[in-house]
Amino acid sequence: MSLVLEVVDPSIDVACVLVVSAHPDDVDFGAAGTVSILCQKGVEVHYCIVTDGEAGGENTSVTPEELVKVRRFEQSQAADILGVKSVSFLGYPDGSLEVTHKLRCDISEVIRRVRPDRVIAPSPMRNWTMIHASHPDHLAAGEAAVDAIYPDARNPFAHRKLLEQGLEPHVVPQLWLMASPIPQIAVDITEVFEAKLNALWCHESQIPPRERDSIANRLKENFSNVAKHAGLSGGKFAEAFQAVDTR
Repeated sequence: MSLVLEVVDPSIDVACVLVVSAHPDDVDFGAAGTVSILCQKGVEVHYCIVTDGEAGGENTSVTPEELVKVRRFEQSQAADILGVKSVSFLGYPDGSLEVTHKLRCDISEVIRRVRPDRVIAPSPMRNWTMIHASHPDHLAAGEAAVDAIYPDARNPFAHRKLLEQGLEPHVVPQLWLMASPIPQIAVDITEVFEAKLNALWCHESQIPPRERDSIANRLKENFSNVAKHAGLSGGKFAEAFQAVDTR
């Protein structure tokens, strides 16, 4: 990351935020600090988790059906820790996500129901400096979220069944992309970094307790580096996003 990032208050101009992610735990790795700040400042936050994450973890003795239940429970716990109002699980298969008309419709449905001022989603652009963040499911979820924001959710003639269900079109004015190769803004999460970690530790099926120290150290290094690019003094942590005006 070589860009200079602008530090912003994530609560400015928003009363409701929707976070779209491909798997349970994606939002906690990418944006849980920002979510914690939003909730503390009275912003209503909702999650839309596209897949159930049944292809994650190392315990091969657990069936996919069992892991779905575990991962939904873990994500719900993590959301509760941060103060998130609701979590919608779309239930798509983990590891084979594609941008389909149905996926766009399902995300559009959540957007029309929640009516957010901002959507936070994975970047649909591959980030060669953060290859793990550019999982194919992340890229597909990001592209589908962008398509749902524009043109689908705002178009009364797109996904007509939504209008028949009483879900009126909605324009999302802001889009923030996680793990973008061209971030512009940063959120200082120093004061809520422990809350971010506590949300992550809920995902015990993916992060066993023996791995917490090494993951915490890696995250501290990564988010400290973001803070430096945002001009924040030593000992600070920050999350970075690409901000898109979608009006």
